[in-house]
Amino acid sequence: MPVKRLRGLLLLPLVLLGGCHLVLLDPSGDVARQQSDIMISTTIIIALIIVPVLVAIGIVAWRYRASNKKAEYDGEWDHSPQIELMVWAAPLLIIIAVGAISWIGTHKTDPYNKLHRLSHDQPVPTDVKPLEVDVVSMRWKWLFFYPQYGIATVNELAAPVNRPIQFKLTSSDMMDSFFIPDLAGMIYTMPGMQTRLHAVINKPGKYKGMSANYSGAGFTDMRFWFYGMNAKDFDQWVAKVRASGNALDLKAYGKLHQPSRAVPVHYYDSFTHGLFTRILERCVEPGKVCMSKYMTDHARHDKTMPDMPGHTDAAMSMPTGSSTSAAAPAAATH
Repeated sequence: MPVKRLRGLLLLPLVLLGGCHLVLLDPSGDVARQQSDIMISTTIIIALIIVPVLVAIGIVAWRYRASNKKAEYDGEWDHSPQIELMVWAAPLLIIIAVGAISWIGTHKTDPYNKLHRLSHDQPVPTDVKPLEVDVVSMRWKWLFFYPQYGIATVNELAAPVNRPIQFKLTSSDMMDSFFIPDLAGMIYTMPGMQTRLHAVINKPGKYKGMSANYSGAGFTDMRFWFYGMNAKDFDQWVAKVRASGNALDLKAYGKLHQPSRAVPVHYYDSFTHGLFTRILERCVEPGKVCMSKYMTDHARHDKTMPDMPGHTDAAMSMPTGSSTSAAAPAAATH
């Protein structure tokens, strides 16, 4: 094959990727940026052993090919202290380096940790109050509460740039994964449990959000747009949501809770007080006992009857109006 044609084939993947935005390598949020740096650093360090090995394979195969009569061959050779030292020491040093970077990096970017900086050279100002967003994954859509503003949205999320965001996340039905590649790593949502995520967006823009965990037939439609805005544009966005004239009461939530695909963006200028907590504790429907109350009553019942003959958990009756989901562990932050 001509050298020019070979060079063209080798450059073809780079040409094809030239128009792609490799978001994981160049994100717009500081947390995602730190995670990208960890990934790039560990990849380079690992390449320090992989690339030389691949090159050595080619060199050895070429040098000791059958047609090369000048290559020296020693049938009695069986050991080299120098090669032995390199074979063991180099991978060991690489494992130590990758382990140290991964340990430090994953603790620094722990989603439960509050942010201490907005970017690599900008700490979080002491007078800045984080934006609170409560997230509920549903079939097959996303519901976002803004408790500080009293509004809620479906399949649209917005936040001011350079302002910390504190997410609390849960699911109404099944396990999902909340993921905005430009913002931070993915975090799971689970029914009856709450997870947390702290992040910040540093550049204004329109970013893709999605579910990264398969959750049924409508999984491919669990996508939304996340808007990074300056403070003025964010205030205008909040005003637009408040002007929608829709209230997310229990009746409206009941309709929203029904499985549906490709749901358009909805705005709610208000929502029932404590609705996120009731979703978390699985007691939105009238008559259902919240998980925390059930577990409190259950524990009190155990203390008052510790030696009752035939007393077992299985023998206990469920509270009126409760469901089997109430037997799950109390809603807690994990």
